[in-house]
Amino acid sequence: MTSDTAKGAREPQGAAQEREERDAEAVSRFVERFASEMTEAGMQRMASRVFAALLADDDASMTSAELALALQISPAAVSGAINYLTQVSMVGREREPGSRRDRYRLHNEIWYTTFASRDRVLTRWEQTLREGARTLGEHTPAGARIAETAAFFEFMQSELGAMMDRWEEHRKTLDLPAAEGTQDDA
Repeated sequence: MTSDTAKGAREPQGAAQEREERDAEAVSRFVERFASEMTEAGMQRMASRVFAALLADDDASMTSAELALALQISPAAVSGAINYLTQVSMVGREREPGSRRDRYRLHNEIWYTTFASRDRVLTRWEQTLREGARTLGEHTPAGARIAETAAFFEFMQSELGAMMDRWEEHRKTLDLPAAEGTQDDA
């Protein structure tokens, strides 16, 4: 599932050969399997498939036509999936130089960015839940349940922040090849 974009001279030795030796059917099975896992976790089905296809692309970037061809889906399905992925800050849109076509690209540090944005969601949920607990009465069964849920999200936020900091430190110790082709966070 590589795009038709020319590869630069920065490519590690052997990477082009590995890409040529890939089993396209096996790559497609991986994309569908990972998309299925994401769908089971709650992401929209088409958004999961588009995200997995971009993740499996060496450039982490494809046009709508490339995505439609690779996934055997309609341009409308690609558009809906891209709108969702853009809304949740998992994918960015960029214009191809000298063209009216858009390319869709994964953001740099996609998982870090995704979980960091979830932190903001947890903050909003916690605030709304605390208001709900006060409204219902914190000592009523419903109010107590909602207050406990708010406390859970507060705990998750504090743990998530600390975990993200630890990840940044741990990431520096890893000997991983650079993930070329992703877009800086927008």
